[in-house]
Amino acid sequence: MSIDEIAHRVTEYGVKHVTITGGEPLAQKSCHDLMSRLCDAGHEVSLETSGAMSVADIDSRVVKVIDIKTPGSGEVEKNLYENFKYLDVDDQIKFVICNEEDYAWCKGIIDQYQLSGRYQVLFSPSHEELDAGLLADWILRDKLSVRFQIQLHKYLWGNVPGR
Repeated sequence: MSIDEIAHRVTEYGVKHVTITGGEPLAQKSCHDLMSRLCDAGHEVSLETSGAMSVADIDSRVVKVIDIKTPGSGEVEKNLYENFKYLDVDDQIKFVICNEEDYAWCKGIIDQYQLSGRYQVLFSPSHEELDAGLLADWILRDKLSVRFQIQLHKYLWGNVPGR
């Protein structure tokens, strides 16, 4: 589908907010153009990225949501921590947490990079790996300044690619 076709389809839906996600959107050559085009059309655009590719050249009107891979994901080596310097106050850093070791690791990353108070930090339990209530209890116990969320798409549509 071309950028024109995507922009037209989004307009037909009549939505204000558009989230670009799925796999790694920045791996698509036209992603930057699409985001700018949607912003030009008056949409509020957010980008959900794996954090493995640079966000340095993202249109400043786009809210960046960077997923930082935890050790429990098996992909921690893919994190591009230099992306933190390209974030704005409205941008978000998301950790999907698999276990208590991941939780402790995330707290260390927040401290190491002084993320708290600078950006919205999101903690989400890995679907079917960590009980949501347990993660919420840890956050409350430690009085962390993070936003708790669940992987809503997995509750709505299951762990199905393309949904």
